Amino acid sequence: MDYFHLSEDKQELLNLSNLGLAYLGDAVFEVMVRSWLCLHGKLTSGSLHRAALDYVAAPRQAALLEKILPILTEEEARIYKRGRNANPHSHARGATRREYQIATGLETLFGWLYIRGNTQRLNELFDLMMEEET
Repeated sequence: MDYFHLSEDKQELLNLSNLGLAYLGDAVFEVMVRSWLCLHGKLTSGSLHRAALDYVAAPRQAALLEKILPILTEEEARIYKRGRNANPHSHARGATRREYQIATGLETLFGWLYIRGNTQRLNELFDLMMEEET
């Protein structure tokens, strides 16, 4: 199994749990954020860590999601909503329940795109999200 280049069957993806996809998508999003920060000149490990924490926090993810929501395909929107409507038993401190749900939807979408092997679309959506963040 190649865990860096996954490409699962569409039916198998539909059987994956929403929170499992969100768990994977959280890691995918964080790796993308860390890469973006390193490429944009944040030099010290402390400043990198603080900046990464800000971007992976639910309130920031919820705000960034607003940038891409209008351009999601019908299928992507359905996956996002599936994750947003999942019922986690808690939510992060420093975030409203709504922000946490939106962030979970974003992470579910990113996990779904990653496991499908659609890194081109991941990069496209991430670039749009980070467009005015420099």
